[in-house]
Amino acid sequence: MDVVLIRHARPQVDGGICYGSLDLCLMTPVEPSPGAIVAALPTPQRVLTSPLRRAAETTRLLMQSLPAHTLEPEVEPRLAEIDFGAWEGRAWDDIPRGELDALAQDLLDACPHGGETAALAMARVSGWAASLAEEAPTDTCLWVVGHAGPMRLLAAHWLGLPLATTLGWELGFGASCLFRLGGGTPQLAWWNRSAG
Repeated sequence: MDVVLIRHARPQVDGGICYGSLDLCLMTPVEPSPGAIVAALPTPQRVLTSPLRRAAETTRLLMQSLPAHTLEPEVEPRLAEIDFGAWEGRAWDDIPRGELDALAQDLLDACPHGGETAALAMARVSGWAASLAEEAPTDTCLWVVGHAGPMRLLAAHWLGLPLATTLGWELGFGASCLFRLGGGTPQLAWWNRSAG
């Protein structure tokens, strides 16, 4: 099975703001254009989306740009972005340095913001990945429209890499990555393929 992870288009938020579970609309005009995103991808047989508005809106626009589509996207709550608790909507520069350092020292289990730990988010998205392996045939192309955090968590999970490694991987708005699952070890075909 080919799983194409697609990061949502650019949200309507100022640069330098912490957002995870903050439910944001897309910037208008939408960047990158949905048609450009679709043109770079294989045709899906199934489409899943995070419940957050920026992902759901991106999914709706992608489906409108997909020629002759008849698919109904499915909402998957386990694909939501990490909840950064008290940090949501705050400028990164306004978050106390000690809190940022605490998170950096223990990426998986620290929770200075009072939201969700990376370990809990990893359990959530890897639980989704396990259920995916049980239900889908190997010849399917699945689009998953979501967020940078879960995409990096899934990369760490499927490739057996430390989260600290995949957190450093660039991932633009509207960019995609393709994982080939089934038949043994998951394979990464591409990462951060930009639209257009």
